[in-house]
Amino acid sequence: MFFLLSKVFGFFTTPSNAIASVCVIGLLLTMLGWRRGGLRCLTAGIALLLLFGLSPAGNLLLLPLTERFPVWQGDGRDPDGVIVLGGAINADVSAVRGSLEMDSAAERVFTMLELARRFPKAKIVFSGGSGSLVPNSPSEAPVAERLLKQFGIAADRIVLEGTSRNTAENAIFTRQMLMPKSTERWLLVTSAFHMPRAVGAFRAAGFDIEAYPVDWRTRGWADAALPFDTISGGLARTDVAVHEWVGLLAYWLTGRSSDLFPSPHSVVTR
Repeated sequence: MFFLLSKVFGFFTTPSNAIASVCVIGLLLTMLGWRRGGLRCLTAGIALLLLFGLSPAGNLLLLPLTERFPVWQGDGRDPDGVIVLGGAINADVSAVRGSLEMDSAAERVFTMLELARRFPKAKIVFSGGSGSLVPNSPSEAPVAERLLKQFGIAADRIVLEGTSRNTAENAIFTRQMLMPKSTERWLLVTSAFHMPRAVGAFRAAGFDIEAYPVDWRTRGWADAALPFDTISGGLARTDVAVHEWVGLLAYWLTGRSSDLFPSPHSVVTR
């Protein structure tokens, strides 16, 4: 039920969808004769479109998320395993085309391959099923498995979790599969903006991991005042940021995250 509600609620809380809805409502009111109310809605919709499409608002919303966890620094001790969260592979198109098709989070996949080479004894765990509401949608995990094998990663190093539909299930199912020991060291690879929610979910599941953020999207706080040169770019950045903030709140309220805004120094309660 949580998965279904999150998808429905997520549609209406996505800023670009909400702005479009305001404009449509304004147009309908105008057509139905409520000209004043309709024009107000249309004006509000256009103002919101310009605000979140061209101003730095999207960056300002995203930066607290991306800057929460720093770049991982090794200390000479290799990890026992690397967990890579799905969300970078377009499984539907990959299945039809018979090739690897990735989206804007492709850095997760590139980092998976780089860490597999860098730490030759570490387990490489890919956690990602399908987040689609369409039944029997392809899972990302088999595509990731083929890629790892193509790059020469031994089969006994590869662990696949291909049934999770969201971040909370990534954490729960992965922990159940691995049953990690307290002495083991596990890296968690996901997009920097998604890392706070991912870390909170893994901690809530009782899995102590180290954050390995990738896919930063910005140069840092230097972009806080940087406007966008296309409305689509600004809206896309805003949609990503708001999705994560809403997800953080929902996970915290439902007990799926250890904290409202997890930090690098939170303590896991086992």
